[in-house]
Amino acid sequence: MATLSLEDVTVSAGQATLLDRVTLTVQAGEFVALLGQNGAGKTSLIRTALGLLKPVRGHVLLGGLPVLGIGGRQRAALAAWLPQHCLITEDLTAQELVAAARFRFHETRADTLDAANRALARAGAARFSSRVVTRLSGGEQQRVAFACLLAQEAPLLLLDEPANHLDPAQQIALYSLIGDLWREGLGILCITHDVNLLAHASRGREADVRVLGLSRGQITFDKPLDSPELGASLSGLFGLPMEPVTHQGRRVFLAGSEVRP
Repeated sequence: MATLSLEDVTVSAGQATLLDRVTLTVQAGEFVALLGQNGAGKTSLIRTALGLLKPVRGHVLLGGLPVLGIGGRQRAALAAWLPQHCLITEDLTAQELVAAARFRFHETRADTLDAANRALARAGAARFSSRVVTRLSGGEQQRVAFACLLAQEAPLLLLDEPANHLDPAQQIALYSLIGDLWREGLGILCITHDVNLLAHASRGREADVRVLGLSRGQITFDKPLDSPELGASLSGLFGLPMEPVTHQGRRVFLAGSEVRP
């Protein structure tokens, strides 16, 4: 089973500590949501998980192997990453870009294009197939980037604010798709600032979604999405009241206006 494991991991940049003795495990079939203020270390955690940042303490294992010793193709077979900001500079069509995400596979060009088209369709981006990606809007590029993630066919998905640039309807559609992928057995590690979007992925399985709070590089809580204590934990994490209310049969959290020190 594909597993991501961070064991007592500390990461530094100059005098700054980005992660402070973080221990976390995500397996295929698990859903872990990571929340925290800007600069808390969320993106650094994912970059460390992928071997893009080197810990000064602790170990990172991907598929049971030290991530720093894994080659690109092997890593791509274990985990797929959707960055918070996808920098696309080449004038490739959406189909060409998604096909490139299949680099780990040894297959015919026809099979690659078939897989790319399926991924684009599932990501709701099929109509962009022949369009140059750099000429798409930010939201359209985000859906193409998600198609790249799907085309990689990895058992673990590392998502950094996956609903970036998307309108509310598209945000809900994307989180519903993330929930479908989780139910199909994929492991999900998802950074988000909006805890309420998680309900569209969990859809009745709130007890199975782990919500982790990250503050100043440290994990401060690890609770299921349906925990009665989650509101208090979120309030402490973000420094303002996060009040749970019931809306259309599900719990949502409303942010108050009183900022706490």
